[in-house]
Formats: sequence, structure tokens, C-alpha cells
Amino acid sequence: MKLRNGLLFLLALTGLNFMGMPVSQAQNLEIGLTAGGTAYMGDLNPDHPFKISGEAAGGFVKLNLDPYWSLGIHYTYGRITADDAKSSQADFQQRNLKFYTPLHEIAAIVDFNFMEYFAGGGRKRFTPYVYAGIGGVLFNPKRKVDDEVYYLRLYRTEDQYFPYRNYSFTIPYGAGVKFKLKSNLTLLANIGYRSTFTDYMDDVSGVYHGITDGNLMREYLANPALDNRSFGAQRGDSRKSDTYMFSQVGLSYTFPCKDCWTF
Repeated sequence: MKLRNGLLFLLALTGLNFMGMPVSQAQNLEIGLTAGGTAYMGDLNPDHPFKISGEAAGGFVKLNLDPYWSLGIHYTYGRITADDAKSSQADFQQRNLKFYTPLHEIAAIVDFNFMEYFAGGGRKRFTPYVYAGIGGVLFNPKRKVDDEVYYLRLYRTEDQYFPYRNYSFTIPYGAGVKFKLKSNLTLLANIGYRSTFTDYMDDVSGVYHGITDGNLMREYLANPALDNRSFGAQRGDSRKSDTYMFSQVGLSYTFPCKDCWTF
């Protein structure tokens, strides 16, 4: 609730800019590329929020509305993975679940600079900033067995009637720093989590269903421990949704605008 209230407050302040607060006479277009790592919190990793498990890369286009506010569209590719066999917990090792999935995220994100920073102008060369927004992510959990890749959602490992959706709305939020290398060139670094509305990014959410339909691979993917897990026993943890994180550095260029104001 606090997260959503904070996001609404941030977006409301942005709206005030459009409805009457002084902004620039023209907006500066900024494009950038980012790269870094991805982490995930969920049923196979409930305790280590900053454990990087895969790579990330992306790009963005944004409008700098004034020295403090910008609005952008961001695309980020990431990859997350987890393996019970590598866990320090004996019960996780016995459970023996495993997955990896690519992530394709697109999001509309609002930045707020704490200092009067404007690529292509402005008085400050450095500023910390925070961001928040709304977006969507595509995912598709897989597991490799004997060099063969299996798409886990298609095997309905928790005996769902239909495969779960492989997409979700997301709420990105995070913080970072920006440093002006040259008038139009900015170096940035940020870290931020994404709240999702799915608990199946890792193919694990509910309980064991004791699948015994004769499909040996489906039975194995549902219970790789190959033991007599009781029907109805918890398969994952009690969290209602999975989250993931991007930690990135990037470089952006702001196109000069002869009609834009200066500071």
C-alpha cells in the first residue's frame, strides 16, 4: 500500500507540471543504452534480494520536462535463474526444483532528480534520482534435463486446468545517480525492483498435486525430488507474487534543441 501511494504521489506531481507549473518552452529528447545484472525474489530464492543470477540490457527514450522531471519509455531484457541444488538449505536441496527464464520488460517511467540537473544545460553535473512507473513483462520459465529444454508452463506442474499466463503488469521503482560527462552526454547507474502480479515467474506457486498421469517427464518436472510428497503440501513459499531487480549502468545522449531554455 505504501509503495502504491508513493507511486501515485510521484505521478500526481508530474501531472502538476503539465497542468500549470512552469516547464521548458521545448522538451529535450534523450536516448540511452544500459547493461548490468538481474536478480529475483521468489519461491526458489526467498532470502537474498540482491543475488544477481543473470544479465540485463536495454534502452530508453525520454523527454526531459525540466531540470527535475523526465518521462520515458524503457525496454529491458533480463534473465533470471535459480537452482535448489545450489541452495544452502537442506530442504531446498531435497526439493530439487530449478528454472531459468528470459524477461522482456517495457515500462513508462518517471524520473525525479534531487538536484537541478539537465542534460544539455543546467548548473549541476551530478544528481541522485529516484524513479517509478508502470509496465509489463513477458516471461517463460524453462528447465533443461539431459540437454533438452522443457517449457515448464506447458507441463502444468501444479496440475492447473490451463497453463498460467506468461505475462504480468509490473510496478518498477528504484534509485540511481547521473553524472554529466559532457554537455549532452550522461553516465548513469541505477538499481530497482519490479513488483509483479504473478507468482509463476519460477513456475512455482501453490501445492503438490501428486501427478500420476503416465507422463513421466511431467511427473518429474512437478516433483524432481522423486519422493512421495503429500498431496496438498506447499510446493513454494507463502508470497503471493514474485519480484525481480535490474542493476545497471548506462550512457545517454540528449539531442540539442535551439529553442530550449537554458539555466
